[in-house]
Amino acid sequence: MHADELDIDASLVRRLVAAQFPQWVSLPIEPVVSSGTDNAMFRLGDELAARLPRLPAATKQVEKEHRWLPKLAPLPLEIPTPVALGQPSDAYPWQWSVYRWLDGESATTGRIEDPRAAVLAIAEFIAALRRIDPAGGPTPGRHNFYRGVPLIQRDRYMRAAITSLEGEVDVAAVSAAWETALRAPQWEGLPTWIHGDLAPGNLLVRNGRVSGVIDFGGLAIGDPACDLMMAWNFMTAETRGVFKDAVKANESAWARGRGWALSMSVIALPYYLQTNPVIVENSRRTIAAILSA
Repeated sequence: MHADELDIDASLVRRLVAAQFPQWVSLPIEPVVSSGTDNAMFRLGDELAARLPRLPAATKQVEKEHRWLPKLAPLPLEIPTPVALGQPSDAYPWQWSVYRWLDGESATTGRIEDPRAAVLAIAEFIAALRRIDPAGGPTPGRHNFYRGVPLIQRDRYMRAAITSLEGEVDVAAVSAAWETALRAPQWEGLPTWIHGDLAPGNLLVRNGRVSGVIDFGGLAIGDPACDLMMAWNFMTAETRGVFKDAVKANESAWARGRGWALSMSVIALPYYLQTNPVIVENSRRTIAAILSA
């Protein structure tokens, strides 16, 4: 998916585990099928998972998650629990992680019995995350791909992506929707904790219910409207209003959240067009939902 990504396989993970965590060397190692783009995941026995960055841009996420995820728990939905921090070696150049395994299916494929209950669970998670003291938290930057910054800082990337999508999307309609988002008043409150990448692939579903949130690489303290992107990349027209009411989003925040959903999808679509069909499908669906709203 990336020009600068590493080839990571089970053999490499086994060598790393044997060298750094010999207590787990006898555990079976199996790759985890995922549409994720920044990290390679491997099941390590029944209770653990190894997670290794694929590319240099994702390496800053490792230490951040180990530092902050324990301080964010407990939350209303399950989140990853770091167990061990792997170190660079001759076999692999960056830090890597071992986490507790979280059971569940990705929301891209998992069945949700009650969509309204799922929406309310996500809203409760976001509200709880915002209530956590942000003191000392990382501000948006390269470590989280600048999630949570003012939307105007994404403008040149959006313009380039829109231009490249001529023939793939309604360029005029997308441009108009982006202009509308940019006109929304900027966030003037104190920054709050944001997940930064709330998308179906980062939700876990178990027994028909949303059970967990994974991949906190986008974690930072910033504009909370960033996490409203889920209203368009996951929810339906019928449940979107329920979510808006549950998270108490005013019109300015709602407009910025719509802008985040649009920019994430428009920028991802040309980048992953030939390599990640799950992200491409979700991007197209999200753009269509925004343009039809």
